[in-house]
Amino acid sequence: MVKPLNDYVLLEKLEAEKKVGAIILTNEKKVANAGKVIAVGPGKKDKDGKLVPVEIKVGQTVVFREYSGTDYEEGDRKYLLIKEEDILAIVE
Repeated sequence: MVKPLNDYVLLEKLEAEKKVGAIILTNEKKVANAGKVIAVGPGKKDKDGKLVPVEIKVGQTVVFREYSGTDYEEGDRKYLLIKEEDILAIVE
């Protein structure tokens, strides 16, 4: 498993839910901009050299910016390595 550095967060991508009763004209699966937090880095240092920890916790589901981060695959699972600042919200 990958261990994120600094203020990076490792997310497992979640697939968008399919709507029942809708007509689907394509076989493509749309991926939502949401993911489950798998691992977090220790944080980043501020200008005074103090470590500022990552606020996101393992196990949370989050919404992130579209087109951000780096894709990573391990086996049949798809992950996204993303900076904490690109996470927009926590799903409760």
